[in-house]
Amino acid sequence: MPCKREARKRHNTIAFWLSDEEKAKVEARIILSGLQKGEYYRKAILGEEVHVVAGNYLSNRVAVALEKLLLALGDEDAEENIQLKALLRELLEVTQNKNAPA
Repeated sequence: MPCKREARKRHNTIAFWLSDEEKAKVEARIILSGLQKGEYYRKAILGEEVHVVAGNYLSNRVAVALEKLLLALGDEDAEENIQLKALLRELLEVTQNKNAPA
């Protein structure tokens, strides 16, 4: 059971709208950051650094698994599959950018 609003450390709510593409990108980055959604949003909005917690070995394994999932979805165009494919592509992009030399 959640605590009463008065007992919360953070008691202000901020809401905003995202397109499906923007949402997929944000969710991909949240997954790779290893942070909870609220913590990720706070750090991103306040301009704090958000780090990906996985090392190269784990990132490479994640990328391979994501590619397999993308292939398994095939060419089906159900709404859920379209959103899932967008999320998988964004996750792949983020993992590939993380592994690229600086």
